[in-house]
Amino acid sequence: MGETGRVVVIGDALIDELRDDTGVREFVGGAALNVAVGLSRLGLPTSLIAMVGDDEAGAHIRTYLDDYGVDLVATPSPLGSSRAVSTRVNGEPVYEFNAAAWDRRIRFGEDEVRAIRTAAIVVVTCFPFDDAEQTAELAAALAGAPGRLAVDPNPRTGMLHDRARFVDGFERVAALADLVKVGDDDAELLYGESLDAVAARLRDGGASAVLATRGAAGATVLAEGVEVQRPIADAPGPVVDTMGAGDAVLSSAVASLLPGRPVSAEGWEQLLATAMEVAAATCRFEGALLRLPSALTGLDDGRTGS
Repeated sequence: MGETGRVVVIGDALIDELRDDTGVREFVGGAALNVAVGLSRLGLPTSLIAMVGDDEAGAHIRTYLDDYGVDLVATPSPLGSSRAVSTRVNGEPVYEFNAAAWDRRIRFGEDEVRAIRTAAIVVVTCFPFDDAEQTAELAAALAGAPGRLAVDPNPRTGMLHDRARFVDGFERVAALADLVKVGDDDAELLYGESLDAVAARLRDGGASAVLATRGAAGATVLAEGVEVQRPIADAPGPVVDTMGAGDAVLSSAVASLLPGRPVSAEGWEQLLATAMEVAAATCRFEGALLRLPSALTGLDDGRTGS
């Protein structure tokens, strides 16, 4: 994909400390960072607005973003860089977050607002929607943005201050969105309802389209007069790590959305099929780095966060 417009991603950047039976390993991560890097790997000029500390972890985050060509608009962090310690329960990551992640905030100054208002697409993921002041600042910045908007609540229990406030803030921004991605785990955590019920609620609330992800069961898109579903794509090799699957789906969907929002069921089916292929490839490698299907035939560069 060529340079058809800059994408600005707003959210988190952190160090993922992975602990399992093989030991402890560190990866640069965070949902917003993963999406920004994924979009850059898909050929799109991308900026990330996130809080990053002036410490060794922050230097590692900055170097990683530089390696993948992502511009960082950084909010200083008095508590240092965010860190998530993850262990695996039945193959799925369970997280514990440090104080910087718990108290994260994003500054919406001139540079941030300028980036948002000149973007072709703004993506918001893992944002502190339960902070009413932050959500109001985000909404104000988005109010003058002429580009498209994609939103993923991506809540984490270890960073969630108030579930009801989070839902209110998320729905306020989701109502403005061209695309909202929501997973079955998000639906359970935030609403205690089925994914189908939450997807319908978000559409009724104003979202132009909802991408509802069901893990290994695939995903569904709901848009005006359209409901399409795809299973997770078949791919060679075993599933190694599901940590980056949702972020890969969002990156792929946003990249497909950039030339224009699909106007037919066939267009949404193609967007969904591509996203499922990218997610399947990503799950064949450790870490959350987006992988293209070509990686499965040895054409990927093989870099990972560390």
